[in-house]
Amino acid sequence: MKLRILKNNHLTFVALLLVFLVFTDCKSAKTITSGDSNLKLSARQLIKENQKKAPDFKTLQSKLKITYSEGDNKQSHTVSYRMEKDKVLWMSATFGVIRAKITPESVAFYNKLDNTYFEGDFQYFSQLLGTDLDFEKVQNIILGEALFNLKDENYNVSLHEGNYLLQPKQQRELFEIFFLVNPSLFKVTSQQLSQMSEQRHLQIDYLAHQEVDSQVLPEHVKVIAVEGTEEMIAELEFKSVSLDEDLRFPFKIPSGFKKIEL
Repeated sequence: MKLRILKNNHLTFVALLLVFLVFTDCKSAKTITSGDSNLKLSARQLIKENQKKAPDFKTLQSKLKITYSEGDNKQSHTVSYRMEKDKVLWMSATFGVIRAKITPESVAFYNKLDNTYFEGDFQYFSQLLGTDLDFEKVQNIILGEALFNLKDENYNVSLHEGNYLLQPKQQRELFEIFFLVNPSLFKVTSQQLSQMSEQRHLQIDYLAHQEVDSQVLPEHVKVIAVEGTEEMIAELEFKSVSLDEDLRFPFKIPSGFKKIEL
């Protein structure tokens, strides 16, 4: 989460790429308002209800508007976004000027504005976020699911401002994490990861959800990444979204481009 390095063109795109890694949305959307709340569930029951809401589709595509700010710098970009669940995440700016492709094995992007490209794995992005990052974790965040599989740990459950608060009974050595879960939708409304020793904090807020083909998915997402006194904020909007269409994920690094060493 080294925000101070995101100053020049290709590293600004890395910031956009990180944001791209963090969310999506879906078709024929209807904004959901909270219904009757159940505030009497145990941690195990709550996790079970949450996992019943896991989205189920093969492919997704949308227009994704990304607005982010860092200090006095504020930018807005609209890109085409596609994914094939469990296999590939793909993003392309207008006319393919900037394009990215993420698979379980690799992270790659190129930028025709300065004739540069990157090919590698998740190591660099893991360092930025302060935790091991892989395709599965990225996909979980994209779909509004918990960063870590909730079944893998034992949690304490309490109430916080009308939501369930899930905290591991034993926090991890390098960072602390907790989840807020809506008591009527049973979807994550916020997940926060902190490294107090490094003064790092990542907060992902799902400000609104929507129903798409009987599935509950994120509608409005806000990402806040902090290190020390520096802060990056990103807002994401999703439009013209469709599910389960036949999609292509074209990606070829142009010849003569210079490789970025991150």
